Amino acid sequence: MTAGETVLAVRDLAKHFPLHDALGRRKGELRALDGVSFDVREGEILGIVGESGCGKSTLGKTLMGLHPATGGRVDFEGRDLVGLSKGAYRRIRSRLQYVYQDPGASLDPRWKIASSLAEPLVVHRPDMSKAQRAEAVRAAIRSVGLPEGHLGLFPHELSGGQQRRVGLARILTLHPKVLILDEPTSGLDVSVQATILKLLQGLRAEYGLTYLFISHDLAVVRMLCDRVAVMYLGKIVEIGPTERIFADPRHPYTRSLLAAIPEPGGRRITEDFALKGEPPNPASLPSGCRFRTRCDWAADRCAAEEPLLRDIDGGRFSACHFAETLDER
Repeated sequence: MTAGETVLAVRDLAKHFPLHDALGRRKGELRALDGVSFDVREGEILGIVGESGCGKSTLGKTLMGLHPATGGRVDFEGRDLVGLSKGAYRRIRSRLQYVYQDPGASLDPRWKIASSLAEPLVVHRPDMSKAQRAEAVRAAIRSVGLPEGHLGLFPHELSGGQQRRVGLARILTLHPKVLILDEPTSGLDVSVQATILKLLQGLRAEYGLTYLFISHDLAVVRMLCDRVAVMYLGKIVEIGPTERIFADPRHPYTRSLLAAIPEPGGRRITEDFALKGEPPNPASLPSGCRFRTRCDWAADRCAAEEPLLRDIDGGRFSACHFAETLDER
């Protein structure tokens, strides 16, 4: 599918969590998101990758308003979502939906699947009759490849893969425009992962969906995503077309991530870029480039000046002072 015009524009998005001591006194803040900017084009799949704690899931939840943003803009369908009231956000959520990493946790264990699938329609489409809701629920369960008989089951009677399908069906009842998928294949067998990925690709084509795909599985991201954004400690350090990022990464952190991908018998990024040490304390970030404490190519400039995310070769952006000359260092 060819990507169209921008459907989601994020500018300088920030989410800071206050920190307190044992007596409840304010002692600083944790900058989980610290000036994140990117666009998502209609019909594309944008992958969000990075180590645990880099801010991937916080980004998704802040876009949804589940975490109120500290600052910045999120433009969706012509309006800025930052600072909206709960009522205004509720109206937006029928078009911008979040798929949780643990689908079972988002399903009421006391409700049969039919009731869980009907609930979004009760909230967002009060104009629909009971018969119309029932038909929409049946259509949704069929769209994800499950038999209508599953509507009479409880969540615990489904496998993990089936629960993920039900989670998608629940969202599709509202005909959303953008889905934020948080680790949609984690914890699944490889064969089930393949089934879910094939389903996501089919639903994207059938419903004209746009995906923000949050994942730690770089192999899946490479196969599925049109573009990739690499996050480190609350910032995007590289973003661009998937194959260009994987074939020729222009940030030392991206190279380190790719060096960890096992490729038996295939090309592998040199071990010189293997990721070293632990990330700094996000409540006490280093000056300049926040990756410099783990980067063997860091120079004095890296400590003195924070690198900006900039276009380095026409559509691929990197936040490294030496992005163009990385291979020469």
